[in-house]
Amino acid sequence: ATLYKACATCHGAKAEKSALNKSQVIAGWSSAQIAEALKGYQAGTYGGTLKATMAGQVKNLDDASIKAVSDYIATLK
Repeated sequence: ATLYKACATCHGAKAEKSALNKSQVIAGWSSAQIAEALKGYQAGTYGGTLKATMAGQVKNLDDASIKAVSDYIATLK
């Protein structure tokens, strides 16, 4: 939940928003799907118009942090 606070600004408290009206709504995604996207942002292999924005947001997350935030987001409905 603590890690997600930075995400909530764009994605909403329950991950129900399209970030800046340009992203997919991530509520309902599995933990694995979220982790794959976050790692893709880090590697520069995933993302559309917000790719650079998200790369900056996730660049300092380690694997444990990615798992923790992915697991948390997956519980939001």
